Amino acid sequence: MEFTEAYKQTGSYAFSSNARFLAVAVDYRLVIRDVLSLKVVQLFSCLDKITYIEWAPDSEYILCGLYKKPMIQAWSLTQPEWTCKIDEGPAGVAYARWSPDSRHILTTSEFQLRLTVWSLVNTACIHVQWPKHRSKGVSFTKDGKFAAVCTRRDCKDYVNLLSCHTWEIMGVFAVDTLDLADGQWSPDDSAIVIWDSPLDYKVLIYSPDGRCLAKYQAYESGLGVKSVSWSPCSQFLAVGSYDQMLRVLNHLTWKVFAEFVHPSAVRGPCCAAIFKEVDEKLDMSELSLGDDFFQYSNDNASEAHIQVRYNVLEIPINLPSQKPPADKPNPKQGISLMSWSSDSQYICTRNDSMPTVLWIWDINHLELAAILVQKDPIRAVAWDPTCQRLVLCTGSSHLYMWTTSGAYSVASICGNGSEMELRWELSFSQRQGVILLCCSGDTARIQ
Repeated sequence: MEFTEAYKQTGSYAFSSNARFLAVAVDYRLVIRDVLSLKVVQLFSCLDKITYIEWAPDSEYILCGLYKKPMIQAWSLTQPEWTCKIDEGPAGVAYARWSPDSRHILTTSEFQLRLTVWSLVNTACIHVQWPKHRSKGVSFTKDGKFAAVCTRRDCKDYVNLLSCHTWEIMGVFAVDTLDLADGQWSPDDSAIVIWDSPLDYKVLIYSPDGRCLAKYQAYESGLGVKSVSWSPCSQFLAVGSYDQMLRVLNHLTWKVFAEFVHPSAVRGPCCAAIFKEVDEKLDMSELSLGDDFFQYSNDNASEAHIQVRYNVLEIPINLPSQKPPADKPNPKQGISLMSWSSDSQYICTRNDSMPTVLWIWDINHLELAAILVQKDPIRAVAWDPTCQRLVLCTGSSHLYMWTTSGAYSVASICGNGSEMELRWELSFSQRQGVILLCCSGDTARIQ
């Protein structure tokens, strides 16, 4: 595995959709660098400090959120002299995003008064009143032809279907929620899933014409849905709940066909491989090393002579867990992180009451495939788009990988960051995966 050099950064950052460029905000300046060489490709100056960056899907344009101003500025990599400024006036700008065609910008005003679609082609704008959320509640079909915008008026939640060609409202239908949390198109664009706030467990499946295809409620009392994710094949819908269970629905009957529990104690019978991260001290006494090496080792005593690897554990085993306090809101409990493999055969999950444990489930056999027990809380995970390989990071100086043949760690050049982002993109040749790793102080590209 090869690493590029680490690039130190402290501001907002974003990788382009084609994984070729890295945008970094330095106060009011936007610096575009080549991912391979980290050389500066373009340099743009905004009117105020940059607080948010987002690339267009075609990687030709990039927008900067100047939320303190508040306004949006957009730039073009192919036409450096071109620029665009969006100012909502007294309504303000709370959030901005690109449309799938990369030629429209959608902004949400303060207090969710309206969602505005701005055209970069003819400077036209279209308004959608009362969006439900600032950054959530907007989902596009995979082909980019339609958008579902969640709105709320008269104490009722609605879904507005918009054509991404003309941006006309194609239809509006009410949804049976008390306080809609979010919505998402299925990957095959055949259905829309809507789920309620954690106070009311409710998952609803709607067809694009507004028909309710299914309604699912696992239980009535207690906090409800925490995360929802479609499988890439659109045949499965995974629902993570505060009761520390993962439930998977099928697309034919919309019934639950698998329930995966996350116990703190794993007992038999269990065919899963359990890997635990350990530090192994290396014996350097028999090696003939120079004074320079020992001087380096003394300066880096915390990491010197230490090898990070996995031990394979036998069941029964007690996993590290923590009980959230009962008197505080938003308990750290339940399934908040989940990710499907590209072939929809595996799904990995993290239970927030066991932040150092990653569970990997085999959907074909409806069983637990592996458990990874880390020393530090798991920050991010990503599947290889070309094969059944998973990479995860914990904020340490290592990356961790799992395949069906085992698990291993790789020493990286980034680490010890409070915020981390991990993406696995296809390389330019579309033949191999490229890991894009960002932490709060470093940026690296790994091949």
